[in-house]
Amino acid sequence: MAIKEDVESDLQEGIRAPLMRVENNLADGGSSIGGNPWMVYLSTFVAVCGSYEFGCCAGYSSPTQSAIREDLSLSLAEYSVFGSILTFGAMIGAITIGPITDLLGRKGALRVSSAFCVAGWLAIYFSKEAWSLDIGRLANGYGMGAFSYVVPVFIAEIAPKNLRGRLTAINQLMICCGVSVSFILGVLVSWRALALIGLIPCAVNIFGLFFIPESPRWLAKKGRHKEFKVALQKLRGKDADVSHEAEEIQDYIETLDRLPKAKLLDLFQRRYSRSVIIGVGLMVCQQFGGINGVCFYVSDIFDQAGFSSSIGTITYAILQVVVTGIGAAVMDKAGRKPLILVSASGVVLGCLLTAVSFFLKVHELALTATPILAVTGILVYIGSFSIGMGAVPWVVMSEIFPINIKGQAGSLATLVNWFGAWLCSYTFNYLMSWSSYGTFILYAAINALAILFVILMVPETKGRTLEQIQGAINK
Repeated sequence: MAIKEDVESDLQEGIRAPLMRVENNLADGGSSIGGNPWMVYLSTFVAVCGSYEFGCCAGYSSPTQSAIREDLSLSLAEYSVFGSILTFGAMIGAITIGPITDLLGRKGALRVSSAFCVAGWLAIYFSKEAWSLDIGRLANGYGMGAFSYVVPVFIAEIAPKNLRGRLTAINQLMICCGVSVSFILGVLVSWRALALIGLIPCAVNIFGLFFIPESPRWLAKKGRHKEFKVALQKLRGKDADVSHEAEEIQDYIETLDRLPKAKLLDLFQRRYSRSVIIGVGLMVCQQFGGINGVCFYVSDIFDQAGFSSSIGTITYAILQVVVTGIGAAVMDKAGRKPLILVSASGVVLGCLLTAVSFFLKVHELALTATPILAVTGILVYIGSFSIGMGAVPWVVMSEIFPINIKGQAGSLATLVNWFGAWLCSYTFNYLMSWSSYGTFILYAAINALAILFVILMVPETKGRTLEQIQGAINK
């Protein structure tokens, strides 16, 4: 084992210089000279229709809970399965879409993701029984999990360096927009109509894929060099000189191919343990703090607290979009660690305010104040989560894993994330039935532990190269 690790270390040292050179060239700005990025914008728009669809799927169950339960006579347990099975499907989608993306290409994977979502929405629309609802929701979950992987990969691979950061941030923003629009429309239309509306971004995505090029990097990886250069030229503009960028991409891919292929068990080697603990730990902190329970059932929370679910849900939706945009804008200036600490602290405060409101309601104390406390707590919770806890764990995860284990480690962290999302959404209604204020005290305690974890374990990665970050962590 020691000899194997020494050989791998020597190999990585031998290719470190060219890898760093190519990565820096690709990261610092566009290498192509001249050109018009309109095709990049169009391609990004088509791709983030998948992000918007992700948000539509995630936001569907909250505003429709009462209507679906009444129309189909579902028990609380049956609706909890319907709400949570989405994340179970997403776990399957997130794990299996990687090989599909490598086999069929990024555009092929986007089509597969949209197809699952279309099938899911149609199953939900025509549902008469709980089982068909669950099948539709499971298919939606698969598509959602697949989109969570392939959309950011596709955008990162087509964008020139000077636009990559801004375009990648649109992914998270469109997810929030999808959730928020579903919340608002769910108040205005029936649950079956909302399912049909969910088909629209899928249709735009599938139709738009006919007009945009495949990822040049995937084409180069597959040895389709003529198509690779045609696709790159389309993305950079017909007048752009893409020769230098094309050479950089091909050199980069050749360098990656020389790295040893990591296996899942390699993640548990001592030299990788800290980065794996940080990546997986941040996903645990993000999901077990209650976000998917609150997101999926926010209208029911407002109803139980005695506040108008329509007004509360619409306010929640608008705040989520605005704060997510602010968080994306300040992340590179404020730093990852301060942002997530401020975010987690605000989430703790939001949980405590909500817990107090339910405590007062249960004990019939200050009943006029409880609805205001509840809506304040939930809005503080989602505002705080959106500015840091929502996006920062994914950013840090993309930075801390060495490139030779990034695929395996990223899959593990993504699996843990979706498992946490499933567990949280499935148990939320049961916890609320046990104790409404106890539920939010529990979430406050978990988020307090998250603050401690970030302080002790998570490094600041702002302004450092990937090699510097990974070298410091994986000593």
